[in-house]
Amino acid sequence: MSSVSPVTDSTFATEVLASDVPVVIDFWAGWCGPCRQMAPVVDEIAVEMAGKVKFVKVDVDENPATTRSFGIRSIPAFAVVRDGEVFHQFAGSRPKVAFRTEIERVLP
Repeated sequence: MSSVSPVTDSTFATEVLASDVPVVIDFWAGWCGPCRQMAPVVDEIAVEMAGKVKFVKVDVDENPATTRSFGIRSIPAFAVVRDGEVFHQFAGSRPKVAFRTEIERVLP
């Protein structure tokens, strides 16, 4: 079972913006090969960072408002939100170490 929770346009504010811990958002789609490639990496990091960071997934096809609000043009794309504000965004698949480094560089 994944440690990454799905988030929708309607649950985004509660699950992400109101979170007490930083949130990593994974923008993805089922048809996206690189997104499927990154899924196990995201899951592993979510388990390793449990309690310090919350991980969520946003399906770009089913949640256009949230996707648009982040200016997502290609996937996979990721955003780190802290205290209700976007601190960092990056896109593309990458190795686990590089992915974790992208997240850790903006954590308090």
